[in-house]
Amino acid sequence: MDDSIELGIGFLAGRPNVCKIINSYYKDILHQVEMYEKKVNVTIFILYDLEYQFSDRSYFYNILPEVYENIKIKYITPEDIEEEKKILISRLGYSKEDIDMFLGRGYARARNSVLYFALKRHMDYLFFWDDDEYPLAIYRDENNKISWIKQKNILEQLRALEIGDITNGCRCGFMAPIPNIKDIEQIKQETFKTFLEAVNTDGISWHFLEDMKNNDGGIAFADQKIATDFIEPKEWKGVLYASTLGINLRNLDKVPAFYNPPKARGEDTFFNIAIKDEGTAKVLKVNSYHFHDSFLKYTKLMEEKYPTKLQRISVKEGKEIEKRFYNTVLGWVKYKPLYIYLKDRNNYRDIIDECKKKLLETTDIINKIFPNYDFNVLLKELEKYDKDVEIHYQEYLRTNQIWKSLKEKMLAISK
Repeated sequence: MDDSIELGIGFLAGRPNVCKIINSYYKDILHQVEMYEKKVNVTIFILYDLEYQFSDRSYFYNILPEVYENIKIKYITPEDIEEEKKILISRLGYSKEDIDMFLGRGYARARNSVLYFALKRHMDYLFFWDDDEYPLAIYRDENNKISWIKQKNILEQLRALEIGDITNGCRCGFMAPIPNIKDIEQIKQETFKTFLEAVNTDGISWHFLEDMKNNDGGIAFADQKIATDFIEPKEWKGVLYASTLGINLRNLDKVPAFYNPPKARGEDTFFNIAIKDEGTAKVLKVNSYHFHDSFLKYTKLMEEKYPTKLQRISVKEGKEIEKRFYNTVLGWVKYKPLYIYLKDRNNYRDIIDECKKKLLETTDIINKIFPNYDFNVLLKELEKYDKDVEIHYQEYLRTNQIWKSLKEKMLAISK
């Protein structure tokens, strides 16, 4: 009996950087799977979004020939998704409304699409890897000297997925796309903290703020012991990030769907909530790091050019920094109402009203620091998504109902 493992690595690509990541690390991926005690066949899934940065389609096909010779590459194009929707509607009886809710572009539907295609291609495990993360750990010793070390991200995930249902790795680097405001005279740190409290949900920014106090500019350093030694994965009840997320497709009944409100972020947050609500999945923390390069300022890391010092990402660096930050907080504020609705419905109204108050107090100051974008939009969007929170709650439930039905039908067909 063939006991080999089919491993899918899923990239949701909005930027051509995804090709650099695959070209730079494919040998390392192959080396890691060779170290595993079972035979592992790797398929890389690339789902690209042409509207994210209005990129040309050709940008996502710059994969080296030797990668194709050693690893299966499966592109999931917009046309592939539309064709699959037609098949599900005509053959399995789903409505167009339901399938459009589950598959497509956007954070959650794109992840659902990768999940679906991985299942259709009979993957055993699926590992999500974002296009701004590298399998590296950065740590600092007692003399403030920083060091870099490559991480066995694939190998450690394989070991964890053998015994778990959902796995998630560690993160270091720039934890969130929030520029450093320490050198801006017009704003006090407390004001910026108040602003971030109004829009954020999952605590990333507090790591950032704490690091700022330590003059690290939002940089999170790895735990040296975790980065350098093998440590058994442990059960995890904390935050799950979409990148370094591993899914055991053999235990598909434990796997919920991804969802986020329209044009919002938060698909990993709602995935995490669904897992905790179900309470049946074994979730493991994998002791392997990815370095998050949220502003793509350190792409030379892929060439093994390791700086001895990381620079703070300043708001003075230009429009691209402002744009990334603006889009991030806009995506956060759009999913905050549903997040609060699911987590603390009894206090929902008080929490949302407090967020609105904090935005009113801080937005004018934020607009002065980021002159190219109108942050007054945030309050309008918060009010809109607050008004529609029950609609989004029903969509969240419906998405998981569709996925449950689809899993049952696909598993029945495969038998």
